[in-house]
Amino acid sequence: MKKTILLFALIGIVFLHSCKNKEGKGSDNQNVDISEVENFLKEYEQKYVELVTAAGEAEWASNTYIVEGDTITSKRVQETQEALYAYTGSKEVIEKIKAYMKLKDQLSPVQQKQLEVMLYKAANFPQTAEELVSERIKAEDAQNKTLYGFNYVLDGETVSTGQIDEWLKTETDIAKRQKIWELSKEVGKDLKPGLVNLQRLRNETVKSLGFTDYFSYQVSEYGMTTEEMMTMCKQLIKDIWPLYRELHTFMRYELAAKYGKEVPEMIPAHWFPNRWGQEASSLVDVQGIDLDKILEEKGSEYLVRQAERFYLSLGFDSLPNSFYEKGDMYPLPKDAKHKKNSHASAWHMDLQQDVRCLMSVKPTAEYYATTHHELGHIYYYLEYANPNVPMVLREGANRAFHEGVGSLMGLAAMQKPFLAELGLIEPDVKTDDMQMLLKEALDFAIVIPWGAGVMTHFEQALYNENLPENEFNKKWWELKEKYQGIVAPTERGEEYCDAASKTHINNDAAQYYDYALSYAILFQLHDHIAKNILKEDPHATNYFGNKDAGQFLQGILSVGGTRDWRELLKEATGQELNAKAMVAYFEPLMGHLQKINEGRKYTLPETID
Repeated sequence: MKKTILLFALIGIVFLHSCKNKEGKGSDNQNVDISEVENFLKEYEQKYVELVTAAGEAEWASNTYIVEGDTITSKRVQETQEALYAYTGSKEVIEKIKAYMKLKDQLSPVQQKQLEVMLYKAANFPQTAEELVSERIKAEDAQNKTLYGFNYVLDGETVSTGQIDEWLKTETDIAKRQKIWELSKEVGKDLKPGLVNLQRLRNETVKSLGFTDYFSYQVSEYGMTTEEMMTMCKQLIKDIWPLYRELHTFMRYELAAKYGKEVPEMIPAHWFPNRWGQEASSLVDVQGIDLDKILEEKGSEYLVRQAERFYLSLGFDSLPNSFYEKGDMYPLPKDAKHKKNSHASAWHMDLQQDVRCLMSVKPTAEYYATTHHELGHIYYYLEYANPNVPMVLREGANRAFHEGVGSLMGLAAMQKPFLAELGLIEPDVKTDDMQMLLKEALDFAIVIPWGAGVMTHFEQALYNENLPENEFNKKWWELKEKYQGIVAPTERGEEYCDAASKTHINNDAAQYYDYALSYAILFQLHDHIAKNILKEDPHATNYFGNKDAGQFLQGILSVGGTRDWRELLKEATGQELNAKAMVAYFEPLMGHLQKINEGRKYTLPETID
């Protein structure tokens, strides 16, 4: 799973000349003319586009060209971000927004929403707390460089995170696996002091505009309270729990057999084929489909170009030339003198046509799905970069929609009829469809306990409850065991900070519930497209070339953040957000797993609170 950096894509403003009433009649605003609001919005946009573009370029350089000892790039990031936040979070801007929001009855709904989002953005880096803002920008940049500049050394040799990930998928020697897994967590020691500092800085910067803590601040973008978000996350976990319990039991026995060990009560973390236990699809091979071999012959560039062809077939426009000219989509050469952020991400640089991807694409099935996912974000950006959507509302209906759309396209691109359409497999290829469903469950379903459970509850404790620094690792492993049934291979004291080895904890804070919600949205959208547009089995669809499916998606993407996300989802699918479509999708697998697990010991409870 690749978390897209929606860098600066959520801020900006455009002038909407839709309000004809020129008289301000609010009792507290007799002297405010509506034209004054319109002028403010126009001026804000002009200045903001300039600032956001400069800040985006600096951040891009910071992530694509990491050199040990470089201070110039870091200084540029800090200077451009401080300039950006000095304007958007200035006292003058905040005061004007608050005053103009009192004219609610005389503003259009879109103008109202613009002001609300502007105030939300101002609260992240308010100049009413100028020193804190400056300190936080510097601290976040330093944390990012510590994370991606860390030198992983195994047996005296430097290794990449890509190598670590590959070893965890293929190595069968348990002692070696533990050594590799422990190495992957070493960066947490260096990151812990910075995370402790950021816990304080993030909480304090948002308090100046009335938010109790940073977690509550992030959740408010959904129009929800912390309690409402936690309730929603817990419900998603409860919905998927019976399936996850079967998957957990299956994995315990399968992994024990694979490694020649006794079946454990809980799964040791280093047994998982993923550093965080967030997916395990590599445990399953689907006979008849060997995409890695086929894609290796086609090369890395094919994956990106083919992903674009998919969207073109649905009726979307070609990508701008700048996407290929300015993007950074392939691994660095071995003799490169610099490093880069290896986490796949999509970037909207100027909220207009400058869209880029940062990836390290290799010709594998995993990256084949990743390229379709990341281009989902790219096309979302381009669809709402239209005159009907103000700059500040050029974002997903909510953050989860962005991830949901990307994951939807990744899922669609992996289904057999679609692969056959591309000539990547034979149309009549014989495969074990239940194995395919199991592989998908180990990719999608287990993200719910991980994302809505471990990550969300940890960050809620970190910010909302001010988790003490001497309890970071204790809390992390309590949550890992409760929601995932995963335990550390050895005692992990507070000198470690295993949570911080996950990139989102550091530079995409308090938003990981986005993934859980996005997967619910993914299956709701897929279920609707399959059954109502394609008239196909949701397990065997072919989106390629279907203009009706493209129009359905464009209708959702093109409105950006101008619509309430609840209304948009219900209008599109007929339902409010839930995991029912996901549960239904994997229903055939439930019976299959129950037969396999018959007579086996279950160690997770039947229900979870």
